[in-house]
Amino acid sequence: MSGLALILSAVAAGLLVLHLVAVGLYLRRLGRGAPQGCAAHGGVIGQPFVTLLRPVCGLDPFDTETLRSSFRQDYPRYEVIFCVQSPDDPVIGLVRRLMAEHPHVPARLLVGDDRVTGNPKLNNVWKGWQAAGADWVCMTDSNLLLPRDYLSTVVASWGPDTGLVSAPPVGVRPGNLAGHLECAFLNGNQAVLQYAADSLGLGFAQGKTLFFNKPLLEAAGGLRRLGRTLAEDAAATGVIRGLGRRVTLTPLPFAQPIGRRAIAQVWTRQLRWSRVRRDAFPALFLFEVFNGGVLPIACAGLAVILSGAPAALGLGYAALWYLTEVLLARRAGWPLGWQGAVAMILRDLMMPALWLATYARRGFEWRGSTLAPETAPDPA
Repeated sequence: MSGLALILSAVAAGLLVLHLVAVGLYLRRLGRGAPQGCAAHGGVIGQPFVTLLRPVCGLDPFDTETLRSSFRQDYPRYEVIFCVQSPDDPVIGLVRRLMAEHPHVPARLLVGDDRVTGNPKLNNVWKGWQAAGADWVCMTDSNLLLPRDYLSTVVASWGPDTGLVSAPPVGVRPGNLAGHLECAFLNGNQAVLQYAADSLGLGFAQGKTLFFNKPLLEAAGGLRRLGRTLAEDAAATGVIRGLGRRVTLTPLPFAQPIGRRAIAQVWTRQLRWSRVRRDAFPALFLFEVFNGGVLPIACAGLAVILSGAPAALGLGYAALWYLTEVLLARRAGWPLGWQGAVAMILRDLMMPALWLATYARRGFEWRGSTLAPETAPDPA
């Protein structure tokens, strides 16, 4: 076997091992589930009064369901604050109707645009953060479907050295192939890798769920500090680690209904997140070119060709890579079927192109605004 074939074989083998370890760590997490009684008793902080803070903007197909889940929490003491920037936003009518349907849950809708940072999401929730009646604030995106034990689980996940609790989303209920593609990115790739990092003691935040102790974050600079970059979750990870505390993930992720998507929508969203990661973690982002199955399978295939080994070895490598993810999707109850299997391959084919496109320029379009790192001022 030539030297190049040996190098390619080693790279392919190493990446496959990492893939199998990440999947194995998630499978182990599925086997454990949530600790028995943990959510019921609130962990180390008990069950404090919590402010559930939900930024809203525009109307999406699942908004009625996802926002209604805010009011159906099996948690003893909490309030809900919805934040919207424009008084003409069509979501206002829905929020007011849901509030009227659930008068037993303390809830408020706050309208206004506070441009205190370069991060539009933080500007939207600024008024809710200031108005929160609790020292414990859970910022939750509007498209996340909250199970009844959502707040209980988030609160119970706070450990002795925790400074922030977070959780990635997993996509559910895709409506077409592009919807399955969105799920493939969220589930078998991003959630698996984030939980693998957490299992290795390297947990980092994801903006869908951010559960803070408000006095702790305020002492470190508050939302203004997080608004120095476009990625409030990456900024929060850095702030919390700087305090000598850790980001803790909930035992398992929470569902985000996907519905129908266009391929262009998936591309744009993934490119936006990719550019945020590049600016937040430039050195680490260089290694994202190895993410997904395309490069490992290509290395294995070239090694087979150069060494004259049977072609079945390369095919077996590719089959093992994807069958492992199929097994995980079945075990986790994630969307699958033939579209889900095709989406895994399509996702991995897109990843190298996304990685290259990320370097074409900085910044991105988000809800009609052009955002770049330069738009996020340093409030110091």
